[in-house]
Amino acid sequence: MALFAVTYRYADDTARLDEHRPRHRAFLRGLHEQGRLRLSGPTDGGATALIIMEADNAEAVETDLDQDPFRLEGLIAERTVQPWAIVIGSLPSGADNT
Repeated sequence: MALFAVTYRYADDTARLDEHRPRHRAFLRGLHEQGRLRLSGPTDGGATALIIMEADNAEAVETDLDQDPFRLEGLIAERTVQPWAIVIGSLPSGADNT
């Protein structure tokens, strides 16, 4: 398994983001409980987010995140998925791709 850094840039629609945020977070929580999402949280005052996923490849990450309610509602303006290597430090349970 490898780690991937995913960035979201959200659409500029605060009302709809607020409306769908509970479903979005429940979805991400489910991925975390399954061991696929390692970390997640907003950046840039909530305009963007960073998600750390664990998967066999980037395509698996994209497939998982294609079901995010924010994506289904058109609230993700941009998404990037990149391999991520831990050089210093570690995540709980020692997951890294070194």
